[in-house]
Amino acid sequence: MATATYTKTGNKATTAAKLDKAVFGVEVTSHELLKQAYTTYLSNGRSAGAKVKTRGLVRGGGKKPWKQKGTGRARFGSSRNPIWRGGGIVFGPTGHENYVKDLSTKAKRQAIRQALSLSSQEGKVSVIEALDFKTGKTADAVKLLTKLGADRNVLLVVDNKTPETVRAVSNLGYVKLVQSRYINVYDAMNADHIIITSEGLKGVTEWLGGAK
Repeated sequence: MATATYTKTGNKATTAAKLDKAVFGVEVTSHELLKQAYTTYLSNGRSAGAKVKTRGLVRGGGKKPWKQKGTGRARFGSSRNPIWRGGGIVFGPTGHENYVKDLSTKAKRQAIRQALSLSSQEGKVSVIEALDFKTGKTADAVKLLTKLGADRNVLLVVDNKTPETVRAVSNLGYVKLVQSRYINVYDAMNADHIIITSEGLKGVTEWLGGAK
C-alpha cells in the first residue's frame, strides 16, 4: 500500500494514510500514455477561433487591374489574388477546424492512475479528514492550506462540492476544486499539492481501483 500524509482538520497532528496501490502505486515504465492523455486533454479544450479571409472574402478587387494583353506584364484578373499585397490568404485557418482527439476510457483511467502514482511518489499527495468551510470564507481555506504547506498549484479533491466549499476557494487562483470522479491527467500533473478528503479518497479508489 502506498501512503500519504493524513491530517485531521483542526489538529496539527499528522499520520500516514493508506492509499490503494492499484491507484497510487502504479509502476510507470513509460510516459507515452501520460503524454497522449495530456495532449488529448489540451486538444479537446481547444477552440477554432482563428479565421482568415480568402480571395473571395477580401473586399474590392472586382475590376481587372489592367487589360489582358499588350501591356507586357503578367495577366491578372483581380488585385485580391493571393500573391498580391492585400490579397486573400491561401490554406489559412477557416474557423471550422476540429482538434478533438479520442482516447478510450480504459486508457484515460490508466493515465490518471499513473499521474496520481507519480505524484504520490514525489510526496505531493495529502489526505485530510474533511473540509470545514461552513461559513464559506476564503480566510478559512487559506488557513487550512497554509497549515498543510500548500501555497501554489493546489488540486483539492472532494467527494461532492458544496456551495460553501466553492465559495471559500473561488477567489484563490492557485486552487482548483474538483470532484473525485472528475480528476484528469492535466490537473494531476500540473499540481504541486494534491489534497484529498477522506470521502474524496473513497470516491477516487472506487472509480479507479476497479476495472484495470
